[in-house]
Amino acid sequence: MIDPKIRTLVTLSELGSYTKTAEALSLTQPAVSHHIRLLEQEFGISIFVKGKRKLKPTPEGVILLKFAHRAIALSQKVHQEIDDYRREARSLTVGITPTASDILVPQVLAAYCNQHPKVRIQIVRGTIKKIDSMLRFYEIDFAIVDGMIKNSTSRSILLGTDYLCLVVAPDHPFARRQSVTLEEMRQEKLVLRLKNAETRKLFEGYLYSHGYSLADFHVMMEIDSVSTIKEIVAANLGISVISHSVCREEERRGELVVVPIENCRMLREINLIYPEDFPYPEMLQELHAEYAKRQ
Repeated sequence: MIDPKIRTLVTLSELGSYTKTAEALSLTQPAVSHHIRLLEQEFGISIFVKGKRKLKPTPEGVILLKFAHRAIALSQKVHQEIDDYRREARSLTVGITPTASDILVPQVLAAYCNQHPKVRIQIVRGTIKKIDSMLRFYEIDFAIVDGMIKNSTSRSILLGTDYLCLVVAPDHPFARRQSVTLEEMRQEKLVLRLKNAETRKLFEGYLYSHGYSLADFHVMMEIDSVSTIKEIVAANLGISVISHSVCREEERRGELVVVPIENCRMLREINLIYPEDFPYPEMLQELHAEYAKRQ
């Protein structure tokens, strides 16, 4: 169903190398180049900027790549839908941001699958920017994110709200405090999420609004995994600012202590994002109800 030239284009864009693309698709390198030339002739454009060591698409190439990704995703979806029909099943791919994957979301989806045995869900993790792109390209059916995705083709359901909090080990001096100030936090070793994490951006925005920047603090480590951050803090090797929903269990078990930051309010949303034409609206309402039940 998909023109082989389109698969070649998308693979080349992802791998950034004619040699690697040829190996991945079991083609010769001249065949890869020929596919790209044919596409350029068909659309009357240059797909990649000439003379660049690193492959960079032209503005016209960006447009072609957008629809190429979408065409491949739709082709895969057609095959999956036909297979599901034959098996009387339903297969869905859900995009989740890293923080969302560390809270109730996987349990909510698992509970739904238990209630609907013919439903199979595949979870993919990514930044909110990546999730937005996958929604636009039809590579995922819907998404659950910490934050918001705003585009003209998507709708949203607010699942719940959360807030960022300071967490420390039980034997850290802050654990016995009613609250701490930002100035006091400057003296501590911070373990934070990576720069592209929505919780990290929220914390940086809060600092900026109070006359600080992250450069004023001692950031010891930056880690993508929330679970690893919690382990490091629990071992009293640093402190962190993370989503409260991801540390409730550790707080309840006494492994982590949540300490208020003076005059601090860092609220965030957990949203379910779905395309306008999502075919199972009743599923979204059931997920909403299941999430509310588990908060």
